[in-house]
This record gives sequence, C-alpha cells and structure tokens, in this order.
Amino acid sequence: MNDGDEQLLRGRVYGHDHDDPDPGPRSGRTYAELVGDPLDGLLVDIYEWRTAEVDDGVVLITELGRWPDGRALYDPRPGDLREPGPGVACHFYYTGDMP
Repeated sequence: MNDGDEQLLRGRVYGHDHDDPDPGPRSGRTYAELVGDPLDGLLVDIYEWRTAEVDDGVVLITELGRWPDGRALYDPRPGDLREPGPGVACHFYYTGDMP
C-alpha cells in the first residue's frame, strides 16, 4: 500500500462509501481501530456488539489484501484494555488474509 492509500484509510469507518462526504466516526458510536495491513487505520463500528463478539474479532472483505475480493482477518490481543464508548474503545490487530 502506498502512502496515499494509507492516508485515505486513516480515520475512516469500514463500510462507509469511498465518496461519502463524511466517512469518519459518528458522534456517540463506539469503534475498534484496525492495526496493520491492509486496512490499517480504519475504524470498525462495534456500537451494539456484545463482549463475546468483540472477542471474536472481524473478517472484512477488501480489495487491498492478497486476493481480489479476499478477506482480512483482525483480532483483539488478549489482555488489551478496552475503554467504554463512545469513541475508539479497542484495537483489532491484523492476523492474515484469506480468499
């Protein structure tokens, strides 16, 4: 990923349209920040997720990974602190790609 792609992703919310005039976080929502390629810096809205769902991490469709229309896997690290929302409550770390 080049620096331009990295800047485009940082602070955006996964799933918001690329041409959304306000792709950033919404007031009052809770987010996990993605750490590591290919979606480093994106936010995932976890506002209504149960603790067990957060513990499971996420599998996200992306064109930026190893495979076209592949999936990027992100998981929390055991023992990482979680802040009560709103805002960025936790981090999900890149663990790999799958087709």
